[in-house]
Amino acid sequence: MATTVNAKAGSQLAANQRASSGKAVDARLVGRLREIVGADGVLSNQSELLVYECDGFVIEKNCPDAVVFPRTTEQVAAIVRACREAGVPFLPRGAGTSLAGGCLPVGGGVMIVLTRMREIVEINLRDRYAVVQAGVVNVWLTNALKEAGFHYAPDPSSQGACTIGGNVATNSGGPHTLKYGVTVNHVIGVEAVLADGRIVRFGGPVEESPGLDLVGAIVGSEGTLAIVTQVWVRLTRNPQGYRTMLGVFDSVDDATQAISRIIGDGIVPAALEMMDQGILEAIEAAFHFGFPLDAKAILLIEVDGLEAGLDPQRDRITALCLESGAREVRLAKDSQERLKLWKCRKQAFGAIGRLSPSYCTQDGVVPRTQLPEILRQITAIGERYGLRIVNVFHAGDGNIHPILLFDERDADQTRRVLEASGEILDQCLRLGGSVTGEHGIGVEKIAFMRKMFTDDDLEAMAALRAAFNPDNQLSPDKMLPTAAGCGVESKAPKRRAAL
Repeated sequence: MATTVNAKAGSQLAANQRASSGKAVDARLVGRLREIVGADGVLSNQSELLVYECDGFVIEKNCPDAVVFPRTTEQVAAIVRACREAGVPFLPRGAGTSLAGGCLPVGGGVMIVLTRMREIVEINLRDRYAVVQAGVVNVWLTNALKEAGFHYAPDPSSQGACTIGGNVATNSGGPHTLKYGVTVNHVIGVEAVLADGRIVRFGGPVEESPGLDLVGAIVGSEGTLAIVTQVWVRLTRNPQGYRTMLGVFDSVDDATQAISRIIGDGIVPAALEMMDQGILEAIEAAFHFGFPLDAKAILLIEVDGLEAGLDPQRDRITALCLESGAREVRLAKDSQERLKLWKCRKQAFGAIGRLSPSYCTQDGVVPRTQLPEILRQITAIGERYGLRIVNVFHAGDGNIHPILLFDERDADQTRRVLEASGEILDQCLRLGGSVTGEHGIGVEKIAFMRKMFTDDDLEAMAALRAAFNPDNQLSPDKMLPTAAGCGVESKAPKRRAAL
């Protein structure tokens, strides 16, 4: 799989790699790491390190100098202290499903992989929370709750592989977050290791904590403020029933108009996803569901809740789709068909290999009413650069994922993909949106931060980071263009603020 980077961001990344190299990891530090986690918990051979040279953002690669696998928060803290004493940069990594380079070891150093921290520590149904270690895979928690009638609501398309710690880092979304909210709406507490090796806890099992919302600051900070090792998450009771529909449209414009009409009518579906004709071709070849391959777009719509209210919502949504030009609206006839529909949607990206040897997926947001315009712009950009672009995205909240198909062995195609991707994100900003909905900034989109925020905004963010991570030794050169020569010099205080 391939994703992309803005050309300006890529050149900046190279500069950052030179600026952030710090001290090399020597045999003494490797030995200390082995003392902390055991001999089987450290990798330092070049052939082993290649596995960790990138995450899902494969355009930029850089190997860490060592990879370490802790099992406890205390081990993470000891690793951090050892790195600080050696003057070596360090960063956390989960499953590596990030699509923006959040796990890229820009200046080398020590990568702290949390996948061995995979214990579901506690499930408390009476108070509706669970405590999980950062390496717990998202879907494991929902599977553990099935018999109890609860689930963990955030459901990224990669939920079968991504970890909850990684979800916290990027504030992940997913199809059902239209109704239920993204990760930050379901995290009530974190245990974390600060950049100086201190172990802290923000929030916890109670609904509201007094003082500053430090949990909200940590969620979405992409590992630049602290290394999250344990998470308190809110549990949601399973709905009494579902109605899952497939709206079939002969034009993308009609499908996007139906989206606006459904939300404008006061209905908030649990999920509202759109797939265009190009992506349907790949999904049907992979899963043989019976999708109409002559349709220009389909909407996957789900409402849930009390059984008594579902049929009226189903009927109203069906009417709105037909009034908007839908050819037909199908209803999943049973739970098996519903689950297969969602399997098709969530594994859509994996099916794209049938269309192209390489692809890049972008992540932007526009207001729902601007979906027709951004899709027209994406089509025009694809035509201008001679690229095929297919679309599958969270239509209900305007979170688009255009997928650019190309062959990365062809340097000219790669160049065109880079430039086209940048133009798509520029159009998202022009229409009042954002350059990321759930993938994060990482290293891929640093250049766009100046387009989204003022210098004052960025300096405020840098000041917060300096309070947690004053030496920029933790996850250096991620997210903010104020790091390591990325832009204006930060006015953030050089000393640690009290926490």
